[in-house]
Amino acid sequence: MPSKFARGKFAIKHPEKYVGTKTPTYRSSWEWTFMNFCDNNKSIVKWASEAIQIPYRDPLTARQTVYVPDFFIQYLDKKGRMITELIEIKPASQTILERVGKNKYNQAQFIKNQAKWKAANAWCHQQGIKFRILNENDIFSQV
Repeated sequence: MPSKFARGKFAIKHPEKYVGTKTPTYRSSWEWTFMNFCDNNKSIVKWASEAIQIPYRDPLTARQTVYVPDFFIQYLDKKGRMITELIEIKPASQTILERVGKNKYNQAQFIKNQAKWKAANAWCHQQGIKFRILNENDIFSQV
């Protein structure tokens, strides 16, 4: 497994499941761990990395820009139903208000992330799919 700050191209073992148009690139061990989970989990039918673009207004610059969630996944739940989700992986320090603290960078990221996720939730609602944010606690306690 790569280190926490690892970056690189993910070696896909099950290319029939990967529906992205480019080789998946991980920017952390968290993303690498999730890619490995998607590639090897039998319940995951399809997955892609950075495959969807969602327009949103950046509240820090007031500019219209694009948000690219980390993952698209389709999986069969325990009842055999197909579930489709967009997944974002972020540190708890940028996702949970109580964990943001006084760090100016984390405060700015939290504000920006709220705008991205509002746009993602609206987009997903229109598509009839789910949007979920995972942090290190979710990844390393369940994957």
